[in-house]
Amino acid sequence: MTTKDTYTISDLAKEFDVTTRTIRFYEAEDLLKPARRGQTRIFSKGDRVRLKLILRGKRMGFSLAETRELFDLYDNSLKGSEKQLLLMLETLARKREQIEQQKKDIEMMEQEMDSAEARCRDALAELQKKAGRKASSSKESKATEAG
Repeated sequence: MTTKDTYTISDLAKEFDVTTRTIRFYEAEDLLKPARRGQTRIFSKGDRVRLKLILRGKRMGFSLAETRELFDLYDNSLKGSEKQLLLMLETLARKREQIEQQKKDIEMMEQEMDSAEARCRDALAELQKKAGRKASSSKESKATEAG
């Protein structure tokens, strides 16, 4: 884990294996708010954490709108709005339900793939067994004809 206080766009791009264009896109979407020193973007520790959360949310299937909503709720909930905290908890629960369904769907797909793979392997073994019999009977015929 890094202990720097500020980061360049190149630092973050390299650390998170994304392009600088991706980071600029998240900035344009108002998800990241780096400071500026002339033309240079200066990202804080908070920006780094936000980028990490954006990318994690993306992997988990969160839309940018959902991510933005969570950030807004989090930013505003620090001021103690019960309504915002409840909305954030509802959003997280809804996303958790979606993920649980996705996990079930993936398990079912894996079972179907395992079954299809087993059937293919059985059929292949049967074909190879028949081909082996034909090859051995062909050899026996040639040996009988030669003898």
